[in-house]
Amino acid sequence: MKPGQKGRVSPYPSLFLGAVLLVYALVFVLEPGLAARSLAKSAALGLQVIPALALIFLLLFAVDLFLKPGQVARALGREAGMRGWMFATAAGLVSTGPIYLWFPLLADLCEHGMRPGLAAAFLYCRSVKLPLIPLMVYYFGWPYTVVMTVFMRCF
Repeated sequence: MKPGQKGRVSPYPSLFLGAVLLVYALVFVLEPGLAARSLAKSAALGLQVIPALALIFLLLFAVDLFLKPGQVARALGREAGMRGWMFATAAGLVSTGPIYLWFPLLADLCEHGMRPGLAAAFLYCRSVKLPLIPLMVYYFGWPYTVVMTVFMRCF
């Protein structure tokens, strides 16, 4: 949806759902066993994903309930200082998932007073992942790992 088109709903999600249901119906008619196995695997995958989705919605609810724009402005705004930098880099380190999912949250935080530099630091620090640090130490050694981590945090 373009910025000036508020209120318009895209028809593409409904068309996609209709196409998927049509394909399932066609497969069910042609190969009922294959359709049943496919639906069973989809249901099993859905059951695996439900706990993660519930946790995400719970976290979103808690953040929306307890975190106010003024708090974000104090913690990540112009007056945040070193504490803001430390929070942004630590949050970037432990963040997971695809990076494009973080863009709307960062944009919302910037609208509420977050400094763009802190958003950039968050995105940059996503490149160092905690599970990969032992691998980095194994391949490059402690000195390289420490220097790279310090430079990523301070510069």
